[in-house]
Amino acid sequence: MDMSQRKLEILKAVIDDYIVSAVPVGSRTISRKYMPNFSSATIRNEMADLEEMGLLTQPHTSAGRIPSDRAYRLYVDQLMGGEAMLTKEDVAAIRQAVNRRTDEMEEVIRRTASVVSELTHYTALVLAPQLRRMTLRRIQLVGLTRGTALVVIVTDAAVAKDSIIRVPESLDDDDLAEISRRLTQRFAGHALTDVDVNMVPGMSDELRRNRDFFHSLMTVLEDTVVQNDGGEVVMDGAVNIFNYPEYQDAERAKAFLQFLHTRDRLYRMLAGRTKREYSITIGEENAEPDLQDCSLVTATYRVGNRPVGSIGVIGPTRMNYPRVMQVLRLMGRSLGETFAQVLHEDREDQ
Repeated sequence: MDMSQRKLEILKAVIDDYIVSAVPVGSRTISRKYMPNFSSATIRNEMADLEEMGLLTQPHTSAGRIPSDRAYRLYVDQLMGGEAMLTKEDVAAIRQAVNRRTDEMEEVIRRTASVVSELTHYTALVLAPQLRRMTLRRIQLVGLTRGTALVVIVTDAAVAKDSIIRVPESLDDDDLAEISRRLTQRFAGHALTDVDVNMVPGMSDELRRNRDFFHSLMTVLEDTVVQNDGGEVVMDGAVNIFNYPEYQDAERAKAFLQFLHTRDRLYRMLAGRTKREYSITIGEENAEPDLQDCSLVTATYRVGNRPVGSIGVIGPTRMNYPRVMQVLRLMGRSLGETFAQVLHEDREDQ
């Protein structure tokens, strides 16, 4: 998208102002508060161009403009600064949340969710750490009838899952055996959450030809993780959403709260992001229909190089993204340090 520097500055000013005020922003506001060297007429023309680009919308003909989901995406990717630095009090609250004895880990997770919610004023979610996650020993695909196969997943503990899935009729027993061999060779000894068929060398042609089949296979693997991890998600600050005018509508708020009570969906949402250090999904980018007028920001926390859990924040799309990222970044690093200490102490006790 080819945009002048002035348009970018105006767009950033509109977003910054709307995040704080939740009131449509007019050209006079931008001229007076952010860009006094430009007349409101000049800014109004630029804002009209931004509207044509799909970056601003005008809720009423006489009102100012508000950012679109595309505008927030541009803001997050290019315009957002790191100006929302945490205070000493913020840092102290984060450190205190994780500064617990190792026999109080459930309290650490609960306090983490509470402090993240308090510091961001949004709904906080924490995926509890899976410090002793099962590792994969074998994936076996066994043809049953034409077009179906049994998936058997064997872990270091036992047979964890067997499910029947549909397979392309073009795949015979030899093809299934070869796919089983290559998946096992690539992922044996890895945690189940690290398995990704896209990472298997030489599988690109099969992935393209049989996309639905491999999607079903990954779903079985994800279900296995949920079944054996327990899917523990700790939440805090669900009622914070009522502080935002976007959720004064009772039906909208009800749908949001109902979604928060579907813990299996919350687990999938957080667990699916642990392969990325940070993620931000905005509005319609969210796969969950009940979150398509919200933003979800997550950070993964690690022990060494291994991801063991994630922290998420859900709020309106006019979220204070810089502050949320600062909070999650420090909290994730602090949690990782705490759980690394737990593992170290466990090894010394063995």
